[in-house]
Amino acid sequence: MDFDQQIDARSLLCPLPVLKARKRLKAMQAGQVLELIADDPAAVIDVPHFCAQQGYELLKATPVKGTLRRYYIKIPALK
Repeated sequence: MDFDQQIDARSLLCPLPVLKARKRLKAMQAGQVLELIADDPAAVIDVPHFCAQQGYELLKATPVKGTLRRYYIKIPALK
């Protein structure tokens, strides 16, 4: 999947992957996609919840190996 920016949050535990994603997403523009790579077991719950609460679109959560996943988060277009 195509993305504009990437965060490698492997070995970071809750809430760090989401906090790093939040900071990066605030600096991005509408329509851009962030790839977040995380292996924190809690991220499978935290990332979708974060997106729903903040109004971001979780395009895809792809399992890689074990708890490692790639999350693709899109900033919605301005209304």
